[in-house]
Amino acid sequence: MAPSSLPTVPLMHPTLVARPFHRAGWIYEEKVDGWRMVAIKTEGAVRLLSRKGCDLARRFPALATALNGLKPMAFILDGEVAVYDRAFVSRLEWLHRRPTDEPATRPVYMVFDLLELDGRDLRGEPLKVRRRLLERLVRSHGMVFATRRLSRNGLKAWEDVVARGYEGLVAKDPESRAGADARLAQGQAAALPRGRARVGAETVTVGKGGW
Repeated sequence: MAPSSLPTVPLMHPTLVARPFHRAGWIYEEKVDGWRMVAIKTEGAVRLLSRKGCDLARRFPALATALNGLKPMAFILDGEVAVYDRAFVSRLEWLHRRPTDEPATRPVYMVFDLLELDGRDLRGEPLKVRRRLLERLVRSHGMVFATRRLSRNGLKAWEDVVARGYEGLVAKDPESRAGADARLAQGQAAALPRGRARVGAETVTVGKGGW
């Protein structure tokens, strides 16, 4: 599928640190095991752009329809398309081939950031403001969700990740901004891959900005 002609949206990416941590006031969320996509709604149409800029709306038509049904006329969301198992753990491999012998959700869009809303660029707003607006946007929706929040204590949140078998953890500074300009100066965030979580929590990933 050819890349979309829409302008690219800079995405935030994590970096590596040595161990799980707790920082007072930070937000701890589930790390989703799915396909990173930016959802752009404009002029009555929705695009689901992959990391390479390919529009995958035709691959996920029900998601595109659901996103188009959200009330705002225009928005830019950053999240992941994922499929969950019976324990509500995201399973990347099930996006390629859904199991025939195990319960699985249909593909859903798990959103961790709202970058633009009805023409208002939100990247300069604190994460706590963007998250509040995001929760209002996707409230009571069956296929589009804000990423799940964990314990307010980072170490307890990490214990929950290991116990439940989640893909990982993302810790975020609620005052952080999104976008390339804020990336080197504002806040931090943290995430850890599920495979390492299951063998002893040896690493955690931390990235700059409002990722």
